[in-house]
Amino acid sequence: MKFGLFGGAARGADQTGDSQSYRSFIDYVVKAEELGFESLFLVEHHFTGAGQLSASMTLLSYLAGLTSRMRLGTGVTVLPWHNPVLMAEQAATVDVVSNGRLDFGIGRGYRPNEFHGFIVDPATAPARFDEAIDLILKSWTTRDRWSHQGQYWRYRDIIVEPQPVQQPHPPIWVAAQSEASIRQAAARGQSLLLDQFSDTQAIGQRIAWYRDEQVIRGVEARSHQIAVTRGLLLVDDDAKRNAEVDRRLKAIAMLAATARVPNEEGEAPVVGSQMLDSSQGATEASTVIGTPEACIARLKELEAVGVDYVLFNDPWGGVERLRFFAREVLGEFSGQPVEESAVA
Repeated sequence: MKFGLFGGAARGADQTGDSQSYRSFIDYVVKAEELGFESLFLVEHHFTGAGQLSASMTLLSYLAGLTSRMRLGTGVTVLPWHNPVLMAEQAATVDVVSNGRLDFGIGRGYRPNEFHGFIVDPATAPARFDEAIDLILKSWTTRDRWSHQGQYWRYRDIIVEPQPVQQPHPPIWVAAQSEASIRQAAARGQSLLLDQFSDTQAIGQRIAWYRDEQVIRGVEARSHQIAVTRGLLLVDDDAKRNAEVDRRLKAIAMLAATARVPNEEGEAPVVGSQMLDSSQGATEASTVIGTPEACIARLKELEAVGVDYVLFNDPWGGVERLRFFAREVLGEFSGQPVEESAVA
């Protein structure tokens, strides 16, 4: 089983500016690579007022120069917000400066406040997404000049540079939840990003859809092409467990609140088109939680339904929690001891 990180820089409650949170997050990622974590998938969010990360490609470019092994991904780039040719150029640049370490995670968007802010009709998101990904792939794989007159974008006599290091293009990761979208990703040979709020049973069902479609289509099934995000609530004493759950519940409530259209009441859909179950039971069922022994048991439950790649979302645990995980849990799944110098 492989482990990576999911999330981004976020302004703490005690911070008034953004520079401190970005600096802290950058140090966190660099240390995670030293500890043996395989990847980082950065979120992209806009207009929250809560200091969330918006320019993921810019930050990945910077992190490319500070890391040497870690895969650098987007979780996800919301294609309806972006000019696809400009995005192709930016993403290819990250792939070049990282020497071929980009994982390009993409999605259609789901937050009402973002559709509202960009003045994009949510009903157009699927068509915008499809046209954008076709243009990005064409940009990465076409060596001659080309033109395009589409429903949403037009270009004349362009040649897109730079070309990515990974050929024919960086891996495409799709955030998907419904059976139809998961089967579509499998049929297209795209990797799959699964959410951090669904329980183990739901995750297992989605993996089964993906693998079944691969068999139907004759697509090669590979390890580590499905990544599942989980909250990491590892503690050294079970007495601390409830406090961690409470803190995550407050974070989820803030996420839901910032996803709403300003001045509108009601719950916001947080995962795809489904309303988020923010109960304590649902939160505990979708996290890797408790002492090292309990976390190992939860990860083995995930492993039993086909999970071999877990991305941890942990906005407040910091390097100390990563170090604790590396020392007490990682070796159970990596098949090799963790270097003492890294966890000291």
